[in-house]
Amino acid sequence: MDEGDGPPRTLEYVATAAEPAALLRVGDEAIVELFPDSDVFEAFAVSPPDVAIAYQFSGDFQRRSLLLWSAVAFALAVIAVGLWRGVAALGGLVASLGVLLLFVLPAILDGRNPLLVAVVGSSAIAFLALYLAHGFRRMTNVALIGMVSALTLTAVLSSVAVGLARFSGFASEESTLLTFFEGIDIRGLLLAGIVLGTAGALDDVTVTQASAVWQLRAADPTQDRRALFRRALAIGRDHIASTVNTLLLAYAGAALPLLILFVLSEQSLGAIANSEVVAVEIVRTLVGSIGLVAAVPITTWLAARVADGSRPH
Repeated sequence: MDEGDGPPRTLEYVATAAEPAALLRVGDEAIVELFPDSDVFEAFAVSPPDVAIAYQFSGDFQRRSLLLWSAVAFALAVIAVGLWRGVAALGGLVASLGVLLLFVLPAILDGRNPLLVAVVGSSAIAFLALYLAHGFRRMTNVALIGMVSALTLTAVLSSVAVGLARFSGFASEESTLLTFFEGIDIRGLLLAGIVLGTAGALDDVTVTQASAVWQLRAADPTQDRRALFRRALAIGRDHIASTVNTLLLAYAGAALPLLILFVLSEQSLGAIANSEVVAVEIVRTLVGSIGLVAAVPITTWLAARVADGSRPH
């Protein structure tokens, strides 16, 4: 074999598992990789003249520019509507990604309890996002306390529900692949996902309730705590009705191909709901919704006390 401009050299051929040596004959074309230090070359693509060539698409399309411009358009839309508050909200979004990438994921990979990591990480995200977007105010303090309280309740309920349902955590292909890595609690990841998925909606609910109480008090400073609580809770009931539906549709949208497969299998509704893949989403929706519902009276009660207590006597 001739290697470049140097003298001819005889190299050792090593066949790959996909292309055994028996397929490589005189006159065949092959793409090889040279290893000069060991005088070995490896053929990783062989096309014998008497064998039809089959092509397989194993790459992917380039989407980075689309993702970049979509992110830019999103940021511009938020800033155009929210002005400086929109800039602060984007800062909170960046901070949330930082907590996920720099704390939550490394802690889980390090073998920490995923449920505890999710609660601590979600609380840290709430702290950064709330104070960046709304400033250091009593209203923000109330929203943060209400969110952390509801998160803790969600974590406890999800732990009980997952244990009673005997979920293995291997409902998805990604979870099964994680078994090749040591130190990862698959069931704990399921619990952490429920907490993290609920945290975003809790942010919205608690801020809305705290803000409603402060706005009601500003409109009528003579209201006492009971009146503030009663009127703000009426707002919360309307809000929670739409939020729970949003949570359901978000989970259903993510699992839509799977739901279609179950329908095509012509199984009964009970059998479909009992399967772990679907039952996980049902438990995720119900437990998360309980956390959202509980956040309304907790945040409203606390906000009514703080807002009324700040009134000058």
